Amino acid sequence: MFKNLKEFRDYYIDHEIKIVDFKIIDLAGRWHHLTIPASRFSEKILEDGIGFDGSSYGFLTVEKSDMVFKPDLSSAFLDPFSKIPTITMIGNIYSLGDETKRFEGDPRYVAQKAEKYMKDTGIADKALFGPEFEFYILDHISFENSSNHMEVYLDSEQAQWNTNKRDIKNLGFKVGHEGGYHVDIPADINFNLRNSIMLMMEEHGVPVKYHHPEVGGPGQLEIELSFGGLVEMSDRTMLSKYIIKNEAIKHNKTVTFMPKPFVGEAGNGMHVHLQLFKDNEAIFYDEKGYSQLSKTALYAIGGILKHSPSLMAFTNPSTNSYKRLVPGYEAPVSICFATANRSSVVRIPGYAKKPDAKRFEFRPSDATCNPYLAYSALLMAMLDGIKNEIDPVKEGYGPYDVNVFDLPEEEKKKIKGLPKSLEEAAAALEKDHEFLLEGGVFDLGIIKDQIKRIREDFSKINTIPHPMEYEMYFDL
Repeated sequence: MFKNLKEFRDYYIDHEIKIVDFKIIDLAGRWHHLTIPASRFSEKILEDGIGFDGSSYGFLTVEKSDMVFKPDLSSAFLDPFSKIPTITMIGNIYSLGDETKRFEGDPRYVAQKAEKYMKDTGIADKALFGPEFEFYILDHISFENSSNHMEVYLDSEQAQWNTNKRDIKNLGFKVGHEGGYHVDIPADINFNLRNSIMLMMEEHGVPVKYHHPEVGGPGQLEIELSFGGLVEMSDRTMLSKYIIKNEAIKHNKTVTFMPKPFVGEAGNGMHVHLQLFKDNEAIFYDEKGYSQLSKTALYAIGGILKHSPSLMAFTNPSTNSYKRLVPGYEAPVSICFATANRSSVVRIPGYAKKPDAKRFEFRPSDATCNPYLAYSALLMAMLDGIKNEIDPVKEGYGPYDVNVFDLPEEEKKKIKGLPKSLEEAAAALEKDHEFLLEGGVFDLGIIKDQIKRIREDFSKINTIPHPMEYEMYFDL
């Protein structure tokens, strides 16, 4: 939004800004914030930064946890949810020592380094990312986890279980089990809310391709973004989730991006469309190639498929992620590629036929990821595949232009599967991370932090009894 301090000061005066709020990303992908009076924002803050405790953000491998963040003026936006006029900026993280320097484990710095490394390789000078956000808009969420009481209760006004509700006025038009895809109003009760969200995203520099109701009956929705660069799209992803959640709260609704919030209903993915360009030329297109893909594109697919088990530690870093990634819900679990096939890890959209539109889609990822790390890892896997000419056909990854779940058992056995748990993803990253270290993009510190964090999550969930276990085993 601002190129320099003068532009900020002019805007601050003209718009009577009273507050400056700073957003800082943690390892898991949550924004934290710190706030100052706008009158205190100065050149000194831009130069020296503001101190904070990095260990509270999940950065555990640093010897000293005292850090500073420095605001990025270009990331500023007028916060739509603050009652007092407020400018919000994203902070870049710096470590303290003999000199103040960028913290290698800052997820935003990882994304910036990934873009630089891509250009240094000479393979491409622009990577574009296009995520699809799936989420549920709910009317109620309550849960408890104590030693003798484990409970979660979700409710959605449009869900089929409310068809017989009598305690309040009931006008019908509920949405059946897995019956939500593109359902029209009046059953689509969130239409106006989605429009408000879309317009607010557009006003804040997040171009929206479209939005619509998704398959899940209890209020599942999708918003797909137009393409953007790696750092740009990472910032947009964080801002999108911020707007979606807070606008829903403003309308007395709540939102979850959890990959599998409901039993038996469709899960929430975050499919990511990927493109590479050089000198404004699309390098993924070849009219004569398979599905009009160039060899470069196939090598990029090869890199992603080869590294997909370890990528999951960044693209699917929650225990809940692996309750979505099961056969039967259009969630990809097979390490293969194909055209217009939703059961494969990599899908080539059949409708994208022009050179500038030619792309492929990584389907397993979900929005519990830290976007800076997930998008960077995907780019590094593509670049590794291109550099080492990893041919997905020769590696046995396909193409499988059929639903892999319908293949004979002998054919299915030939296709490797994604990790089935967060622990398996952590083990895969432990074994396969050298490609992430190229060009100093990721460092061992952030990889170790990620492995430690997700293993702790897995261990915590793995030791808690599940209510279904009582149904299955209590009487044995």
